[in-house]
Amino acid sequence: MIIILVGYFYKSVYFAVSVVFGGFSPIRAPGYGWTKGRCFELSRVPDYISGILRTLETAGFQALLVGGCLRDMLLDRPIHDWDIATSARSQDIISLFPKTVRTGERFGTVMVVNGEGTAEVTTFRSDGAYSDGRRPDSVAFVSDLYEDLKRRDFTINAMALGEDGALVDPYGGREDLERQVIRCVGDPASRFSEDALRMFRALRFSAQLGFEIDADTRAAIEKCAGLCAALSAERVRDETEKILLSERPERAGTALSLELYQGRIKDGALTDGKLRRLAALPKEAGLRWCAFCALLFAENLIHSPSDFLREMRLDTKTVRDGAAGVKAAQEPLPESWTDIKRLLAKQGIQAVRCAAAAEKALRDTNALETVSDVLESGECFSVRQLAITGDDLMEYGFKKGIILGNTLKALLAYVIENPQDNRRKLLIELAQEIRL
Repeated sequence: MIIILVGYFYKSVYFAVSVVFGGFSPIRAPGYGWTKGRCFELSRVPDYISGILRTLETAGFQALLVGGCLRDMLLDRPIHDWDIATSARSQDIISLFPKTVRTGERFGTVMVVNGEGTAEVTTFRSDGAYSDGRRPDSVAFVSDLYEDLKRRDFTINAMALGEDGALVDPYGGREDLERQVIRCVGDPASRFSEDALRMFRALRFSAQLGFEIDADTRAAIEKCAGLCAALSAERVRDETEKILLSERPERAGTALSLELYQGRIKDGALTDGKLRRLAALPKEAGLRWCAFCALLFAENLIHSPSDFLREMRLDTKTVRDGAAGVKAAQEPLPESWTDIKRLLAKQGIQAVRCAAAAEKALRDTNALETVSDVLESGECFSVRQLAITGDDLMEYGFKKGIILGNTLKALLAYVIENPQDNRRKLLIELAQEIRL
């Protein structure tokens, strides 16, 4: 007992000194030896998250920030979700907080709901075998944080930070952040055999963070790439979309060259230069999927844009607009505003924007900027934008039917060429002349 008290006294004094002088503090992770780690400022942690950590610790449980929120905090990146790992079991968590939601009971995850936000709180666990290549067959809840970190995919996601600012980092994740490297925890081939999606995740983190993939990890991806053929289209779609929406969409080309798209895209390659053009597009999934699809189609790596987008389980509108955009971009888009307005009238806004995005990827033009200028101008390109309606014309003797519809189309064609004449009185006069 005396030895334990002396140890705690030594740790407290050392930690306090390190905070004052900015040095290093030894961190004791339960169940294993002393490791060196830095004391981190927790000013970016919202009060309600600190409150959850303190509530768990006050009740006698360990509680630490883990996963992406910690990684992004150390990188000073935006944090969207907060994840806490704890030695408390689900029932303990539920009893400690007034409002909770069981989001993953099998995996020991409870969402703690607060007026300021939410946090996923998960019991320390170790995973059994992954016979389906996606989820562990069994989960064992443990009291050792080290066991929980050992099951994670990459070192930069296998760190934990306590409310005292002490970092637990048994696999060198902090160093890998500084080196800007994506490296698996343990044997990379084993990690990828457990869940093949981790290969896509490696490329996704590389794309989002600008990190390189560790040589051993990359070699394992090349070796295990065939496992990706069994992944569901939805999971591949989600990771691919995150890559395409990143600042480095060319990593989708890396995934292609590593043969991660087996059974979905033919063997081949896309040049980094053309894929990098996607980074200049707005961060809209539909536009970037269309541009990616246009490049694949141009290289004969897919048979049909619509079939490919549909097989990737994209929504009906994205499939329709994306396929129409790729088709329209097979020829250069018009440069004049009048012709662009005609195209907008025929194809619709999103299909034309998709076509312009595809043209950016294929020929590096500024078509999307021109389309945006036309849209922002407010000039008329649809019947809905005309200064008169069908009801207006019916007041002047027009009847519902083909004649009324054709009259509106004729007025639209006129206004597209003469945008300054989109005025109610003038259009009524023109409609009467057309009827005569």
